[in-house]
Amino acid sequence: MKETDSYKYLNAKPDQISAALELLKIAALRLQFKQLSQWSYWLDPPQERLEWLKQGFENKEYFFLELDSKIIAMYRLMELDLKYWGERSDSAYYIHSLVVHPDYKGQGIGAQIIRKIHELAVTNHKQFLRLDCDASNPALCDYYRQLGFDEVGLIHLELSVNRQFQRSV
Repeated sequence: MKETDSYKYLNAKPDQISAALELLKIAALRLQFKQLSQWSYWLDPPQERLEWLKQGFENKEYFFLELDSKIIAMYRLMELDLKYWGERSDSAYYIHSLVVHPDYKGQGIGAQIIRKIHELAVTNHKQFLRLDCDASNPALCDYYRQLGFDEVGLIHLELSVNRQFQRSV
């Protein structure tokens, strides 16, 4: 997908939290159809996940990609991620909740979002891009490896076991 005037990266607004939740549920249903348990908690989100989502909106960390006024993708970009990565002394961007609507899968949108975040990281003098991926989804783990991320750890959380990936900026 080539960047044109017809789509835009936008800061998510607090009143758009329901749009984010809907996109996460759609993704969870798609994963469930593929026999993957990743993100199944978004089908009936526990309070902890809803609070995590709300906090991201309050901190202005969520972004949407729109095409012709329709939300087609979303991600959360954080500068500190104690829950998944702990205390770190280096400078990084942490990518979460990267999701592309199923109608737009296979068009390189996820990779394009990562490139855009990488450009922002260069501009803001970050050392790393970091993300995590549900360990039960080997295809997604391979996707991040193909985008130049190296696996650097494994974290056990209450709702999942995640592989940690990072890439130098």
